[in-house]
Amino acid sequence: MTESAQTRLGRLRIAGFPGRYLQGPGALEAVAEVARDLGAERLLLVSDDLVEQTVGPRLQAHLRAAKLPFQRLRFDGECTQAAIDVLAAEAREAGGGVLVALGGGKTIDTTKGIAKISGARLIIAPTIASNDSATSRLIVLYDEAHRGVGVDLLKRNPDAVIVDTTEIARAPIRFFRAGIGDAISKSFEAAQCAAAGGLNFHHGRPPRMARLLGDHCYCVLRDHGEAALADVARGNVSDAVEDVIEATVLLSGLAFESGGLSVAHALQRGLGALPALGGALHGELVAFGVLVQMLLERRDGAWRDQHLDLVRRLGLPATLASLGKAVLTPEELAEAATRALAAPYITNFDHPIDQAELMQAILDADALGRSLYG
Repeated sequence: MTESAQTRLGRLRIAGFPGRYLQGPGALEAVAEVARDLGAERLLLVSDDLVEQTVGPRLQAHLRAAKLPFQRLRFDGECTQAAIDVLAAEAREAGGGVLVALGGGKTIDTTKGIAKISGARLIIAPTIASNDSATSRLIVLYDEAHRGVGVDLLKRNPDAVIVDTTEIARAPIRFFRAGIGDAISKSFEAAQCAAAGGLNFHHGRPPRMARLLGDHCYCVLRDHGEAALADVARGNVSDAVEDVIEATVLLSGLAFESGGLSVAHALQRGLGALPALGGALHGELVAFGVLVQMLLERRDGAWRDQHLDLVRRLGLPATLASLGKAVLTPEELAEAATRALAAPYITNFDHPIDQAELMQAILDADALGRSLYG
């Protein structure tokens, strides 16, 4: 893209959406119909070994009944450029086809990478709702040590997103809660991006719609999150569960891609790079990052107390201990802050943040969380 084109796009309000979104119990049984609508004569299913054993047989039985040929491409678990290149070569050898990502965030992003190389049509079928990667163009890349190394972009959003809420509710509840932690940030982050005059992931100005989606996402999680968690624990796919999945997958995904990100996700990149916190999920780190952003915003006490009550009711991580290590060394704290400050969207904020301020905010958020959970 030329410099003049970048400047021109930066003056426009731009939003992006998947071609189609389907959600509900048994939604996987719509894969063949949707794929045929996209011109599919065969499918290439991308999944890891666990998903292949648990969800794979159900989808494959559906495809056989629909007489739609398919081949599985095995994903080894890490979304590296090398893994994408290998699978893209396998897709070429197989003769191509509509791609179906069946799994979690890294499977989804790897399949997006294959689609970018091959130009194939793309269906996303998440089996967990731990993050909002399903609807967006973003491809988050890692190295072999599980550290984030960059973000790539598809030329278009996925052609279809098919969310089978029965499968989502069967996954460990930790993933469901982590999805809430990821989604709860979008109201904060879209607001800061707009206030700072930042750009979204389409290189344009965030439309007002993106903030409305982020705000509505927060309201759904506030009003229905607690009930949804209780219902998932009982194996009940209730209206509350459906509403929260829509918020964590669809509303959150649209809000971040078209609304932009800010401190909470920048900090996720910093804290997530620390080996001591390597076991924390993306949404767990983001939930803690929201507390840090809230303190940097200097929110008033009443609003802060309301959010902290919501964090407690939803059981979201609010301390460093809940992320994997109770006390970070000065070196770890400095590294996390340095990596966070290198994220391009850290500037989507109402004032410039330096390393010392961010490090102190991390410590203050941890103290706040410890007071919350005792």
